[in-house]
Amino acid sequence: MLTVKKGTRRWTNWTGNVSSHPQQFVMPKSLEDVISVVDQCRKTNTRIRVVGSGHSFSPLVQTDDCLLSLDLLQGLHHVDSTEHTIEVWAGTKLKALGELLHQQGYSQENLGDINSQSIAGAISTGTHGTGIQFGSISTQVVSITVVSAAGEVVECSEELQLELFKAMRVSLGLLGIIVRVKLRVLPAYRLRYQSYRMPLDVCLSSLDTFKAEHRHFEFFTFPYSPTVQVKFMDETNEPPSGNHRWTYWKTMVIENGLFWCLSESCRLMPSLSRRISRLSAQSVPSVTESGYSHQLFATPRLVRFYEMEYSVPAAHMKDIIEELHQAIEHEQFAVHFPLECRYVNKDDIWLSPAYERESAFIAVHMYKGMPYQAYFARMEEIFARYEGRAHWGKMHNMTTERLHQVYPRLQDFLDLRAQLDPQGLFVNDYLARLLGISRQ
Repeated sequence: MLTVKKGTRRWTNWTGNVSSHPQQFVMPKSLEDVISVVDQCRKTNTRIRVVGSGHSFSPLVQTDDCLLSLDLLQGLHHVDSTEHTIEVWAGTKLKALGELLHQQGYSQENLGDINSQSIAGAISTGTHGTGIQFGSISTQVVSITVVSAAGEVVECSEELQLELFKAMRVSLGLLGIIVRVKLRVLPAYRLRYQSYRMPLDVCLSSLDTFKAEHRHFEFFTFPYSPTVQVKFMDETNEPPSGNHRWTYWKTMVIENGLFWCLSESCRLMPSLSRRISRLSAQSVPSVTESGYSHQLFATPRLVRFYEMEYSVPAAHMKDIIEELHQAIEHEQFAVHFPLECRYVNKDDIWLSPAYERESAFIAVHMYKGMPYQAYFARMEEIFARYEGRAHWGKMHNMTTERLHQVYPRLQDFLDLRAQLDPQGLFVNDYLARLLGISRQ
């Protein structure tokens, strides 16, 4: 039975910077339920936005009309051991998906460092991990089953409605409600994870080597510090290591508990930010462990923050990091969170920030409760000079004009959206402003 709550719930995203009071909060339990909701909303001209885990920092799903949650549409739908594909219900959380795949003897080829998102939310916003030979999670998608604004069930893939498939894999929820996703998977594999401190100049001079020689490579640079944290992951035949308790204690107590205390100190006394950033850099422990991929990709993030992330051409990573650090030093921003730096392979997905270019993704963060606007704006100025494309799920100040400049297929996407949803059933105020969509 369809679960509907009317006017009784205030919705907020993970970090609490976006909220709304939807007239209806709907939790379909089946494909038929989704069709029913779409038909009813179309008849009453009620807008629909779909929420997975609410892990976007931008108002992508903000609505005071109908908010549809995918939380009751979870689990495996079909496993094809011949084709090495799995079909999964769209609301399945990445953490649960990792465990379900492992039980079947499979793994996803890559994941990000947070696994609380739903699979539909992850692909709709272009969520990614790191590794220059790997695209975003959307590139693992083989086919998508979606309920259109007309209430029709539509499937798209490389063989079936290719143009729709290229648009749907990063669709921002504008082309319909994703109900099932088929993914290409790999036989379960283990990774060897290494993390340790390194001088910033050594890291930057070794970027080409690191990204080429390691399956996964990322690094964190700390404001006001000459020290970075580097992380490497490579396939291994080593058995899972026995230091998971230490790793769990380090993650939960040091990286979350202690860092929360330090962050609160910065919020109460922003002048401490410089010293605490340096202290955090010097406190990075050396860690080596082995385990199954789904156990090592993700890291618990309990300290709440604001985040902005941009994709830029991979070849410019070094220059941009140096410019960002120079700007932080010059402006003396009160920031202690590190910059997260990753690599993603190019793809052909119309609204992907990695569309047709090998990409470096650089994320900047600010602790929740501390002023971020001036800091983020200054970082954005630098990203813009390098044809930066903002991560759709993160905070940014891109304009419609600028989006058309950096996304060559944006108009094609908008034309397709208008064809599929002329009523604007899936458009909220934020996306209408951002993309210049006229609503009936």
